[in-house]
Amino acid sequence: MHDDREDLGRNRSGNSTFDEVLRAGSSRRQVLAGGLGALAAALIEGPSSLGRALGASGAALMGFTGVPVSEEDAVIVPRGYRAEVLYAWGDPVSNGPAWDPNARNTAEEQALQAGMHHDGLHYFPLPYGSNSSTSGLLAVNHEYVDNGLLFSDGFEGWSAEKVRKAQAAHGVSVIEVRNEGGRWRVVRPSRYGRRITAFTPMRVSGPAAGHPLMQTAADPTGALVLGTLNNCANGYTPWGTYLTCEENFNGYFVNQGRVPADQQRYGIAKESDRRWSEFDARFDAGRNPGEPNRFGWVVEIDPYDPAQTPAKRTALGRFKHEGAALSLAPDDRVVLYMADDERFEYIYKFVSRDPCDPGQRAANSSVLDSGTLYVASFGPDGAGQWLPLTYGENGLTPEAGFRSQAEVLVKTRQAADEVGATKMDRPEWIAVHPLSKDVYVTLTNNSERGTRGKPGTDAANPRGANVYGHILRWREAASDPRSTTFSWNIFVLAGDPAQGDTTKRGSIKGDAFGSPDGLWFDARGLLWIQTDVSARSLYSGDFARIGNNQMLAADPATGETRRFLTGPRHCEVTGVHATPDGRTLFVNIQHPGEPATGDDNDPKNPGANSVWPGGPEIGRPRSATLVITRDDGGVIGS
Repeated sequence: MHDDREDLGRNRSGNSTFDEVLRAGSSRRQVLAGGLGALAAALIEGPSSLGRALGASGAALMGFTGVPVSEEDAVIVPRGYRAEVLYAWGDPVSNGPAWDPNARNTAEEQALQAGMHHDGLHYFPLPYGSNSSTSGLLAVNHEYVDNGLLFSDGFEGWSAEKVRKAQAAHGVSVIEVRNEGGRWRVVRPSRYGRRITAFTPMRVSGPAAGHPLMQTAADPTGALVLGTLNNCANGYTPWGTYLTCEENFNGYFVNQGRVPADQQRYGIAKESDRRWSEFDARFDAGRNPGEPNRFGWVVEIDPYDPAQTPAKRTALGRFKHEGAALSLAPDDRVVLYMADDERFEYIYKFVSRDPCDPGQRAANSSVLDSGTLYVASFGPDGAGQWLPLTYGENGLTPEAGFRSQAEVLVKTRQAADEVGATKMDRPEWIAVHPLSKDVYVTLTNNSERGTRGKPGTDAANPRGANVYGHILRWREAASDPRSTTFSWNIFVLAGDPAQGDTTKRGSIKGDAFGSPDGLWFDARGLLWIQTDVSARSLYSGDFARIGNNQMLAADPATGETRRFLTGPRHCEVTGVHATPDGRTLFVNIQHPGEPATGDDNDPKNPGANSVWPGGPEIGRPRSATLVITRDDGGVIGS
């Protein structure tokens, strides 16, 4: 998501940047003497084993003809493919009420319907333990809301009921889906159908549970939180649970008094355009300073058990979580890669203390509560290190403001500042190659890199005023996700090869794109890339030739990118997963018609920028989950 509020908690730590590290080793002047192109080529080429190890079979991964750029208010896929809307904002989860195109649904009704702004998603086969590609559960994130679409009169007559409805449109959906006669549908009613919202009770688990920093007047135990919000990317576990990740939670809180440093570090400000605090005191961070500490976590949900209470897993750290990408260690310990989506923030890894047992679901109920959280340091020579965020180590002591592991986790950003992690260009989705176990991360953009008063360029973030972003990858030592060292390179610098400015051309081999965001590997090792160019940047300036946001496929071995899908106007393409047989792809279209300024459309003209998917007769755009299939029933992308 490209919400400007994510920059309110920008990293002001004094960590060394690679600009400084380079001067301590090889001369930065020598590295850059050959220009950005030479630097990029060196980083993309090495370590040489990274590229050669991928796609070893030699078989072509991509068998489709790419689609051209588009500015149409439509979803476009290659010839021979079909994309259909499966589940749109306001659709009933199970046996709830239908969506009202005039936005007159109540808060209670919205809590039984699809939330707004679909984001990360995952398909879980039914029954549990099966490999079914025709019957399953979809877990879908709902990141935030557009008040100009959610209400017929926007902020007019703002009330507790409106706040409650906005909260009901956040969170997660779990829906049952089935393929019958070659067409997918949502099963209604379904005993699995479930909405999790910003007021669903959740338990706090792990080292920070019960800590004073997690306590509030309403919950002196620090063990029970109401709700999850700003659910962006996602993950899953080997035992079949869903991980939803809380990202820009700061934008919901307000502190009209003196904002303490710890709240500032996470972007809490004196004002919030959400206006929830006017009718829900939880979101007044001045009156309830512990409440913001209860957001910014990874939440584990069991999609197979609608009675389960979701758990906020504090051992995974607190920051603006973009996702939680799984890599299972040889000894069955769980490794999760996570990113903090903001300019100059960090990349993290969690390694569980105990192994999991996928065959015994109940035995894994506390696996994510104990382990080691690390933050990444990317060296200038293609070597990297994972720095443990462990109380008592690396300066994480009372003298630095940390009195326990719980405090390290509640103040994860400050802990990462202290140990000297690498400041990145908005790290977002992370994906793990299913065969090589190499790890890829999207660095969406950072227009502030190298500007006055901001950190300069470095090896891992080589472009100043980085408007296009890039994708970086690394390989753990011995290809073991438990390792504390790794080698890394840049997979691709996004850009427009037709740009006159050579620093903006990128290193793309194939179809051009910018602002890479969503990222996922299918079972064959094909990398899927989704873009999120902000509405204010579309169709002009640097992005004039790139068109609507899109989804591309990339071959990790050759670096070729090929455009597979273009979305409707002003949307973000985000969230992707497939059935086990690879013949059905689920993709989310978020915020079609997003205005170029702010998050909210004009309620008097909600279809000004897009009327997808309902068309002019509906006139109100809706985020939605697509189901994509091939006309011949083949594997998607092959």
